[in-house]
Amino acid sequence: MKVFSFFLKWTFTVLLSVSLCLSEESSASSNIVNPCCYYPCQNHGVCVRYGLDRYECDCTRTGYYGENCTTPEFWSRVYHLLRPSPNAIHYFLTHFQWLWDILNGTPFRDWLMRKVLTIRANLIPSPPTYNSKYDYLNWEAYSNITYYTRILPPVPQDCPKPMGTKGKMELPDPQILAERFMLRRNFRPDPQGTNLMFAFFAQHFTHQFFKTHNRVGLGFTKGLGHGVDAGHIYGDTLDRQLDLRLHKDGKLKYQVINGEIFPPKVADVPVKMSYPPSVPLDQQLAIGQEVYGLLPGLSMYATLWLREHNRVCDILKKEHPTWGDEQLFQTARLIIIGETIHIVIEDYVQHLSGYLLKLKFDPTLLFTSQFQYQNRIAVEFNQLYHWHPLMPDSFHIAGEEFQYPQFLFNTSILTHFGVEKLVEAFSTQPAGQIGGGNNINKMVLKVAEGVIVESRELRLQPFNEYRKRFNLRPYTSFSELTGDKKVAKELEELYGDIDAVEFYPGLLLEKTRPGAIFGESMVEMGAPFSLKGLLGNPICSPDYWKPSTFGGQTGFDIVNTASLQKLVCLNTKWCPYVSFRIPPSDFEKLRRSHGEL
Repeated sequence: MKVFSFFLKWTFTVLLSVSLCLSEESSASSNIVNPCCYYPCQNHGVCVRYGLDRYECDCTRTGYYGENCTTPEFWSRVYHLLRPSPNAIHYFLTHFQWLWDILNGTPFRDWLMRKVLTIRANLIPSPPTYNSKYDYLNWEAYSNITYYTRILPPVPQDCPKPMGTKGKMELPDPQILAERFMLRRNFRPDPQGTNLMFAFFAQHFTHQFFKTHNRVGLGFTKGLGHGVDAGHIYGDTLDRQLDLRLHKDGKLKYQVINGEIFPPKVADVPVKMSYPPSVPLDQQLAIGQEVYGLLPGLSMYATLWLREHNRVCDILKKEHPTWGDEQLFQTARLIIIGETIHIVIEDYVQHLSGYLLKLKFDPTLLFTSQFQYQNRIAVEFNQLYHWHPLMPDSFHIAGEEFQYPQFLFNTSILTHFGVEKLVEAFSTQPAGQIGGGNNINKMVLKVAEGVIVESRELRLQPFNEYRKRFNLRPYTSFSELTGDKKVAKELEELYGDIDAVEFYPGLLLEKTRPGAIFGESMVEMGAPFSLKGLLGNPICSPDYWKPSTFGGQTGFDIVNTASLQKLVCLNTKWCPYVSFRIPPSDFEKLRRSHGEL
């Protein structure tokens, strides 16, 4: 009995000692910070953790070497000595009108356009790298296209602070951020003269590939095409496409109101649309993208593309009387995709950039370069493109003013006024400046707040880390970021460290370039995503880019001569003023009010 009692005491003592040792070891381990939380690897180097407290930076093909990929190789040193700053390049491209009048008529235009395309597109990894589940390269992250991809991996889950190792233990309340720094006090028009025609085009165009699958998760997308596939016109599933098609002559279904063609009623084409119950069934329009009944500006563009598709089908049928419905439809869709890309580059991006270089949509410029014709939509691109400051405080159409409650889900505005009057109204009403903060109408402020919440759930890295990823110098102070001492002080009180500022707030609160719609980061980060997505489209590849793909030279010419003005004026009874910029006389007044003249 005594032996047994001694054995029990001995066993208890041993177990207690082991427990204490494990506890001490666990306590020591909990104090060790994952070294990758410091973002030690520079110049696109990849941080790989070993054990608890050791890491290595993989500097392969970065042009740098050393412990943290900070020592430049010879050609990297030469490149950085000769490379002008992004702001210097932007200044050159937006000034010296007399010089660009000469250069745009020379081969220099093609050379420079090729450089713009390749340098920008090469900043986007292809094949894709990370997603919201995996912060390391693997087959699932590459092959599972139900995820958005990511440019930078998520902030490691075991970091001591939300943004890594810097800043405060808790991030600022999203509502406080939105109301203090993003809520509009007074409408500030974009000094570039951007109008609502541009604002609605931006929303209409991008929502064919920004389709977060909220029921699955924030990192997931329903847009399996991951690019310009015209799914917002034809639907993102085959079933939806078949429901929207007329199944005759390649055309889409439509209805006629007062002699004008509009999208059909949901009552006649029962596809799922996102209308509130208050909208009568006979006023619900059936459109490829289920949320496009939200705003008359989106329904207007849907109507224009519906008319353009059917117009193209008539042209193709006349040239190819032996073609059946399927070939007419599929070829018309390729033409519509080509027209879209042409308009986006030569009208939309041209206006947005402010460049005096005349941009050119010519896929052959890349045929001698290494270029991969594939694209994946990144969550950072989705976040970046929340341009809600564009929206005005109210909408003016043909002498009438509409507040948001009257405007939202009101398809009768489109059918009552007609496409022509809406185009003219939206082309003459200024949109808001995106950058600089405090310019989001209260009706859409919740969306901005939701973007911040989403970025935290997806653990996006700090704004400065993205600056470095896109070859921009990280900001060293809040004043340098905002250009406003008062705003800088308030932001510092909330974040504690400039290296803890989040991605989306950083983009919207960054000081704007002089006379520009937003700041340096939005351009330098957004342009690579955009150009890679546009030129990475299959129709831009050598095997596709030829007349036969588009039904012959006539279809190829439609693609190569597309413009915003043609899209409108070939599909309306009369040609209104149509542009992505307010009329020249109004633009001059706007510039005077900003002290540019």
